[in-house]
This record gives sequence, structure tokens and C-alpha cells, in this order.
Amino acid sequence: MKLKINWDALGIVASVACAIHCALLPLFLSSLPLFGVNIIENIHFEYLMIGLAFLLGTYALYHGFKKHHHSWWPVVLFTTGILLLILKVNFHQLEWILLVPSVGFIVVAHYLNFKLCRKHDHAHSDDCSH
Repeated sequence: MKLKINWDALGIVASVACAIHCALLPLFLSSLPLFGVNIIENIHFEYLMIGLAFLLGTYALYHGFKKHHHSWWPVVLFTTGILLLILKVNFHQLEWILLVPSVGFIVVAHYLNFKLCRKHDHAHSDDCSH
């Protein structure tokens, strides 16, 4: 039995987990000094999570684009979401304003990629390599 991973579903789950992380981490971090742990913000962890989301999303979207639908819309939406996430990390005063649209763009990109892949199945064109 071959295990088949739905990369778009995994990308949606990762995006929602990122949103929960961004919403709950400040509450968790603010309670850590009560237990003797003094961690403020970990910029490296934030970039690691964005990098992981980027790699996972890029793989899912590349597969859908190349083998199924050949539509740039999911790529544009995903890239916009990732750029907004990077802006969110760099501009703390706009964190809550940028969080919702960034996650929204990423989730919609994966959902659109999923729907287009199901609609077109294998839409072969001249640039298709299989």
C-alpha cells in the first residue's frame, strides 16, 4: 500500500497551526516568567516556521502547477501570504493587522490549488514534462 500525502491539506493545516501559534504564543510567553523561564521573542523560530511553510507550500504548489492545472493564481496568493508573514515578523506594530490576511492568502492558495488539481486532474499542455 502506497502512502499518498495531500500536500495542500498539509499546507492548510500548517497555516492554521501557524495562526494558532501566533495567537497563543504571546500568552504562553508572558506566563513563562512565573515559572522562572525568561524568553521574550525568538526571531529565529519565527523565521524557521516561515521557512518551513514556504518549503512545504512551494512543493505543493509546484506539483499542482506542473502536473495538473498550470494556473499562476495559487502561486501569486501564496507568495503574497509569505511576504506578509515576513513583514509581520519585521514590523511588530502591524503584527495583528498582517497576520490574518497572510494566513488567509496562504490557506486560499492551497485550497485553490487543491480545487484546480481536482478539476483539471492532468491538464497536459506543451510545457508539460510527463
